[in-house]
Amino acid sequence: MAGEHFSVLSLLLLLVAFPYIEASVDVPKTTKKIEVVVEATIYCQSCEHFGTWSLIGAKPIPSAKVSVTCKSHIGHVSYYKVFETDKSGYLYAPLEGFKMQHYILDHPLHSCYVKPVWSPLESCSLLSNVNYGLNGAPLRYENKKLQGSNYETVIYAAGPLAFHPSDCSQTHY
Repeated sequence: MAGEHFSVLSLLLLLVAFPYIEASVDVPKTTKKIEVVVEATIYCQSCEHFGTWSLIGAKPIPSAKVSVTCKSHIGHVSYYKVFETDKSGYLYAPLEGFKMQHYILDHPLHSCYVKPVWSPLESCSLLSNVNYGLNGAPLRYENKKLQGSNYETVIYAAGPLAFHPSDCSQTHY
């Protein structure tokens, strides 16, 4: 008789505990969102250093337009967007929608580049080749991350990049 009470009691405990066990199984796990960001600074290179990669005496360009282009490992453009620098000439470009089809070959370090597109300064609107700005500056990984409980942002750097004045004389080459 004691065995019957024990088995009935065990059955009741299982029935009471079962909904709690099932509820803990159905709790959705939150996935950590990983975001890719590119940063750069855009300058107006002084005429004294035109033709070099020197940015001595350069001034940042606010509201400059800068493109970020990524290509897949087979050469197709997989991401393209134009961003604008802030009042300090700084570019913070979150690559929303960027996807890698091949984890290694389509990685941002290998597949993306940054290129100045437009300067709001009429006096400094010609593209310079500082850090390969003419063809697109490759990205660098500098171990910069922003982390939260549900996100991680990996920040890559490019440049600095520059425009130069159109009226630099030949004596400054």
